[in-house]
Amino acid sequence: MNLQLTEDGRLRHLLTLDGLPRAIITQILDTAESFMDVGEREVKKVPLLRGKSIFNLFFEPSTRTRTTFEIAAKRLSADVVNLNIATSSQTKGEAILDTVDNLAAMHADMFIVRHAQSGAAHFIARHVAPHISVVNAGDGRHAHPTQGLLDMFTIRRYKGAFHNLTVAIVGDVLHSRVARSQIHALTTLGVPEVRVIGPKTLLPTGVEQMGVKVFHDMDAGLAGCDVVIMLRLQNERMKGALLPSAQEYFKFFGLTPEKLALAKPGAIVMHPGPMNRGVEIASEVADGPQSVILPQVTYGIAVRMAVMALLAGGTTA
Repeated sequence: MNLQLTEDGRLRHLLTLDGLPRAIITQILDTAESFMDVGEREVKKVPLLRGKSIFNLFFEPSTRTRTTFEIAAKRLSADVVNLNIATSSQTKGEAILDTVDNLAAMHADMFIVRHAQSGAAHFIARHVAPHISVVNAGDGRHAHPTQGLLDMFTIRRYKGAFHNLTVAIVGDVLHSRVARSQIHALTTLGVPEVRVIGPKTLLPTGVEQMGVKVFHDMDAGLAGCDVVIMLRLQNERMKGALLPSAQEYFKFFGLTPEKLALAKPGAIVMHPGPMNRGVEIASEVADGPQSVILPQVTYGIAVRMAVMALLAGGTTA
């Protein structure tokens, strides 16, 4: 049984894109499309989640993800509680399930969970009462499903369909939960060629088994691509010296205008953020005409609105 789905096939939790049916991913993207105009309205609210309580449980630092979840929940008229874990009972040794149980007793309807440990959101989802939904906002190196979804939404907005695309994911795939979610989504949505580009030290062993083509040469990997997704170096998760230096990395794997010219003329450049300018991407590219990095952030609000609306059983703006 898929923990993420109800018996009749609706979304109950969003924990990973791995194994999520194509129809559900498409439904989320379509629902997000219906929410895009809410941000343009004078009153940026719809009443879908009025009376619902959503708790942001961020056991790991985050600015963009937490903020966009908060904005999305408020636009759906939910009551939002941001728990500052650094000053909560977690620092006094309270177990994660005790924290969740106490918040559930305050009539929580949904938990948005970010945690440094892979599997934390799954662990909570197995424990909560049937009426409570859990959204994984990033767990360890494992998954970041809403980021993967907003990236798919961005690609669909700019490229229309998925069936004729070549997509390259460049950089520190080894430590990236975002890359795993992107690969699962791209292959599920029928992208015929997904490439990963990076030094051997930053690509997982056996990554080919996820259905991707592996390149260790940036020029060859970018040739003819429609979409280029850059990943940041996750220095905080690296154990030992995996790279000679940031300058050396930029020389071989940083995205410059010259390297981008090898992709198709209309190729778009994406980045889940935060960016390390001059390490994985040149400022001329990040701020250039092919970059859709800022629209990604905007789309993230609509996509997270869609996820929360579907979990709560409502779908229209």
